[in-house]
Amino acid sequence: MIARMASGWTRKRGLHELQPIELPAPGPDPGGSLATALRLRKTTREIGDDELSLQTLSELLWAACGVNREKGPFGLPGRTAASASNSQEIDVYAALRDGTYLYDPFRHRLVPVVAGDLRRLAIGRGQAGGGAGAPVRLVYVADVDRLVHTSGFREPGLRDPEVQRSYYYVDTGLIAANVYLFAASAGLAAWFHNCDRSGLSARLSLRDDQRVLFGQTVGYPRRPERAPPSSRGERRRAPVGRPSQRRRRPSRARRP
Repeated sequence: MIARMASGWTRKRGLHELQPIELPAPGPDPGGSLATALRLRKTTREIGDDELSLQTLSELLWAACGVNREKGPFGLPGRTAASASNSQEIDVYAALRDGTYLYDPFRHRLVPVVAGDLRRLAIGRGQAGGGAGAPVRLVYVADVDRLVHTSGFREPGLRDPEVQRSYYYVDTGLIAANVYLFAASAGLAAWFHNCDRSGLSARLSLRDDQRVLFGQTVGYPRRPERAPPSSRGERRRAPVGRPSQRRRRPSRARRP
């Protein structure tokens, strides 16, 4: 379980008692076959509460937007998900049972932000019934300042709020698509959905130029409930409203 495997991370209330979670390096082939992942990709809303291992969480976050090369465009490290002018303006928060953490892709670790369970805020109203106890809910937050002051190509549109919005929505979709593909290849369930934007903005203490966008729940598919076995000796009854298929043979008159 994540809570047991993370070094120094126990069920404590204060933020100062939460320690960063050092994530193990992703495996040599964490995503498996791309063709297989594309065939299996789907949205699954029925998500169970089984915990993810720390290794699986590590590979999930790396697939989402981790560093995949030291030298990317405009002198910045390259990431698994593209972004406008390599601005890398989308931050990924992981809402876990004991706290919410910011994913640091450059050190590949989770930095504690808020103690306590905020998973209920990382999903929209009326949607909480699906995967209510899922182990991880990702929260996507756009940092508009990185678009405006990008180290890449500074096109005039990056200062236009409408153009900014189109960019960070697309960039979020690219990350979410990576999560879907990894989930499909790892046998996980994933669901991209709305969230409580105002509630999360307040609890995460975001700046005015940071925008909470969407959430994405990840976990194992919920196991179907098994019907209770029928008691022995119970006689099967014909369905109501259906006549018995057995027909009585006409009685023959006895000969005198």
